[in-house]
Amino acid sequence: MCINPTLTLMHKAKIRMMENQAEKNSRGTICLKYILVLFNVVFLVSGGVLLAVGVWALVEKSDLISLLDSSFFFTLAFAFIAAGAIVIVTGTIGCCASLKEIKSLLVVFVVLLLCIFLLEIIAGTLAFINYKESNEELQQNLKQNMQQKYQQEETVTRAVDRLQQEFRCCGSNSSEDWADSLWIQDQNNKRLVPDSCCKTPADLCGLRDHPSNIYRLEGGCVHRLEQFLLWQLQVLGTLGVAIASLQLLGMLLACCLHRNLTEDTN
Repeated sequence: MCINPTLTLMHKAKIRMMENQAEKNSRGTICLKYILVLFNVVFLVSGGVLLAVGVWALVEKSDLISLLDSSFFFTLAFAFIAAGAIVIVTGTIGCCASLKEIKSLLVVFVVLLLCIFLLEIIAGTLAFINYKESNEELQQNLKQNMQQKYQQEETVTRAVDRLQQEFRCCGSNSSEDWADSLWIQDQNNKRLVPDSCCKTPADLCGLRDHPSNIYRLEGGCVHRLEQFLLWQLQVLGTLGVAIASLQLLGMLLACCLHRNLTEDTN
């Protein structure tokens, strides 16, 4: 049987082209794999930051937040922790799926990213709506706690003293709010304001409420506490936008890697 040399050459050329294409696809897959691993490392770090901010808010500022009698701000702190934990778990799954080239795990990774992305949009919208309502609640609760529970409940007293010293403020809206306090109106008490209102705290320094002695911050402690809580929301919002952008990139990279792995298999 006579073999056509032209056909043989064409067949060899075709095989060579297929091998070159397979090699090119393999290089592209390896490149995508390590880009996705790098992405997940960044994703894990961002999850760690979210987790750390949430834990810090609960550990360091929980007594201040307790003055507000509102679940919104505790929920906000727990949202940081939950979001951080979910991001860390998702990032770990992404790393395993990329390094081991497991297509089914890549699908799980993409689905998790999509779910987190949708939850972020819902949570962000609810946080913005509830913050406006909680702002009014904050002003009422803080003034009520200062006037009715200071020196009546130890936890409230400790939290108010810390609030006034850390934020350098006196009273809910102004130092004059203390005139209506049950503790100040007590006949056995001679102070005009708590000692924690003083610029240099000392026993009985609250006997004088002159501006040279106490903090006279415009807007009072409510203003400072609002600024702190707004900062927390802004941090959450900034991290949320950054993580959402990473998620979109991650979904794109994971889909590309999945496609390349499927082509390599075929």
